Amino acid sequence: MRCAPPLALAALALAACARAPGPALPAGRIVDLTHPFDAATVYWPTEEGFVHERGFAGRTDAGYWYEAHRFRAAEHGGTHVDAPVHFGEGRSSVDAIPLDRLLGPAVVVDASAACARDRDHQIGVAELAAFEAEHGRIPEGAIVLLRTGFARFWPDRAAYLGTDERGADAVAKLHFPGLDPDAARWLAGERRIAAVGIDTASIDFGASRGFDAHQVLARSEVPAFENVARLDALPATGAFAVALPMKIRGGSGAPLRVVAIVPDRP
Repeated sequence: MRCAPPLALAALALAACARAPGPALPAGRIVDLTHPFDAATVYWPTEEGFVHERGFAGRTDAGYWYEAHRFRAAEHGGTHVDAPVHFGEGRSSVDAIPLDRLLGPAVVVDASAACARDRDHQIGVAELAAFEAEHGRIPEGAIVLLRTGFARFWPDRAAYLGTDERGADAVAKLHFPGLDPDAARWLAGERRIAAVGIDTASIDFGASRGFDAHQVLARSEVPAFENVARLDALPATGAFAVALPMKIRGGSGAPLRVVAIVPDRP
């Protein structure tokens, strides 16, 4: 039997992929919800931060331009994903998060007014119920994005975290809003959301010591996106979120590029 040439096989594979069922991305403008990674990127006080080391940049002996640099960073810092294993023994690592938890309809809950009054505010079930009363039920499989308004402070560590100190002692001085553990339980259990994101350094509020919201979400295999940017550019409903992390095998977290597609018409 004569074998098909490699290019023909590739064409057949692409055609099969084109016919394969999957979520259809809506038309609209694309909003980048990701903070850039650089020396100013906010990391947890116990972490070194993002380091970009310059390598070669210039003309080679052959005459063409060439650049190649290096970076090193903790898993958790900047715009990133917390995999369920981060706070759940035996739960999914970054590479095992199902893709259908990383893209879906975006729901933006605006709690910025309450968070402006109280840096330690925890977004609760009552606020989520009030959102639904105005905008309709949060759909199963949604990516719920919590807008505290704290992204406006980025990358001012003192304003964003509540302290610009570094080291283990600085953790006790963190003050920023987060998600109430009961609300995390309600979103995971009652609404069966795909993922949750927030524009602060942690899904738990800064003064948390038990990281209970993290634990609740981890038990339900719900990933969390932290340090999300520009939530003020999204409508409460109608956008579509795509959040793709670096696929680190066994990773408890990873840098994340998250965008939203906002439809041209409601």
